[in-house]
Amino acid sequence: MIKNIIFDFGDIFINLDKSATYREMAKLGVSEISDEMISVYHQYEKGLMTTDDFINFYHDKFGIKKEDLVNAWNAILLDFPKVRLDFLKELSASKKYRLFLLSNTNDLHIKWVQNSLGEAFYAEFKNSFEQFYLSHEINFRKPDSEIYEFVLNENNLIADETLFVDDLKENTDSARKLGLHVWNLIPEKEDVIELFTKNKMA
Repeated sequence: MIKNIIFDFGDIFINLDKSATYREMAKLGVSEISDEMISVYHQYEKGLMTTDDFINFYHDKFGIKKEDLVNAWNAILLDFPKVRLDFLKELSASKKYRLFLLSNTNDLHIKWVQNSLGEAFYAEFKNSFEQFYLSHEINFRKPDSEIYEFVLNENNLIADETLFVDDLKENTDSARKLGLHVWNLIPEKEDVIELFTKNKMA
């Protein structure tokens, strides 16, 4: 029986345009993504690099204006349909499950989200969860197994009683290896509000 649900954020609750940052960076003259850039991105997403150092890396390497870089970086973030918030609030209010958020999210993105959604909307979202884990705050990122083990151990969760919902197969595959139930939600074909029709919860 499922007693706990761990949700991803991007393309589960907030819509993403995953290619937007690449398109915007290309307009700024950065069309090749190097291993060094991926490494820097992962460090930033794990909170092992400050926002200033992250921005300065691209500014110094490519001569990109800092404001242009921030705008390109945040281009991936779109809208957050209210129907999903309403669904989450109802689920939270039912007290049937322990709810957790687990997101690969960096400081620039979460600040954009807070400003875009507004204080009240963001607070309603965050307060629907027992714990709200962002990768840059806990120094782990998906799909590394350590991040799932961290959440399970911190909250005394049993993997076989826990459903993990994420849009990336590499993330759900990693969680499944640890014994969690998973829903690899396909954006634009499925919606988190279909949770109970898409998953066996009993």
